[in-house]
Amino acid sequence: MLHVERKPVEDLRIGVVGLGLRTPLASAAHRPGRGSVVAAICDSDPAVLRAAAAAFGHPPATEDHRELLRRADVDAILLMTPDDTHERLAIDCLQAGKPVYLEKPMHITVEGCDNILRAAYETGTRLFVGHNMRHMGAVRLMRDIIGKGVIGEPKTVWVRHFVSYGGDYYFKDWHADRTRTTGLLLQKAAHDLDVIHWLAGGYTERVNAFGDLMVYGDLPRRAPGTPRPEGWLTDYEWPPAERGNLHHIVDVEDVSVMNMRLDNGVVAAYQQCHFTPDYWRNYTVIGTEGRLENFGDLPGDTVKVWNTGPSGYREDCDIAYRVPEAPGGHGGADPQIIAEFVRFVREGGTTDTSPVAARMSVAAGYLATRSLREGGVPYDVPPLDPELVAYFDRPVR
Repeated sequence: MLHVERKPVEDLRIGVVGLGLRTPLASAAHRPGRGSVVAAICDSDPAVLRAAAAAFGHPPATEDHRELLRRADVDAILLMTPDDTHERLAIDCLQAGKPVYLEKPMHITVEGCDNILRAAYETGTRLFVGHNMRHMGAVRLMRDIIGKGVIGEPKTVWVRHFVSYGGDYYFKDWHADRTRTTGLLLQKAAHDLDVIHWLAGGYTERVNAFGDLMVYGDLPRRAPGTPRPEGWLTDYEWPPAERGNLHHIVDVEDVSVMNMRLDNGVVAAYQQCHFTPDYWRNYTVIGTEGRLENFGDLPGDTVKVWNTGPSGYREDCDIAYRVPEAPGGHGGADPQIIAEFVRFVREGGTTDTSPVAARMSVAAGYLATRSLREGGVPYDVPPLDPELVAYFDRPVR
C-alpha cells in the first residue's frame, strides 16, 4: 500500500484585541500545531497584557490595535472589546484587510451594525459574528427536532432567562451604563433573540417591551475610577438588595419583557431578570403538531417534546432527547465556533452564524429597549439594505 505523507496544516495566526471576560474564547483559538495560534495580543490595559501573555506563549503585545493590524504575521483578528467600541474597531480591521471575528453583539445601535456590514461589503474582507449559541448542543438539538417536523410548523416561541449572577456580572462594570450597551435587553439578550430567529425561521419585524430598574438602582456604588473589588466574579452576594460596589453609573433595566412578531407570522416573547436566585434559560417552541421545551442547555440536559393530546400536563412527555456531550465553554460551543471561524477564514463557504442575523438580533433588542423606555410603544424594525442581504447570503469564495 502506497504511503502518502501529509503535510502539516500551517496554523492560522490570530491577533486578539480585548482580553476581558471572553478571553477563554482566545484560549480555544490557541492550538499551536493544530490549526490556529494566538500570534499577537492587544489590550488598552498594560497590566492585563502582562497577565495574559504567559497563557499564549508570550506573543508580541501592544496597547494600540492599529499596531497589531499592521503586523504581516497576523492573518485574522478576534475582536472581543466592549460593545460600544465594535463599530470603530471592526471597521479598522476590515479596512486593513484582516478577517475579523466580532464578539456579540455586533454593536449597540442598528446604524453601527449597518456601518460594519457596509465596510465588509465595500472592502470584501471576511466578517464573522460570534453568536456562539448556534453551536450549543441544546440549541442545535432543538433546531434539528423542529427541522424534522416533530412538532409541525413553529408558530410561537417563548424564552425565559433567569440571570442569578446578573447583579455581579452586569451591574459592577461598564455593562450597567446604557451609553456603553444601550441596555441588557440588547447586550445580554442578543444571543437569545438570534436563537429565536434561528428556530422560528424568520426575523423580528415589530416589537414592544416593558422593563424597569427595580432592584439595583439604589444600591451602593463605587466612585468613578475605583476598580472592581477582588472576587467580584466568584463571591456573589445574596440577597440581591445586599449587593454593593456597583458601577458608578447604573441606568440599564434589571428586569424586562419583550414581545415580537416575526416576518413569517411567528409570535415570540422574551423575559429577562437579573435578581433571581437560580440561573436558568428556558425555551418553549409550539408548533402546529406539538410543543418542545428545553430543560437546561448543558450537555446531559434534556429537550422534551409533547406531540400527542389533548391532555393535562404530563411531565414524562412523549419524546425526551438528551443534549449531547461536548467539551469546552458554553456547553461546547466555544471550540466549535472557533473551528468554524478558522475554516471560514481559510476556505470561505457558508457558516451557521450570519452577519445579517447578528444585525437583526441587535435591531430587535435596540427597538425593544426604545419601546420599554417609552412606555411600551411598538416599533417596526428597519429593513436592511437588500444589496447587503444578498451579499452576505452568498457563500464566500
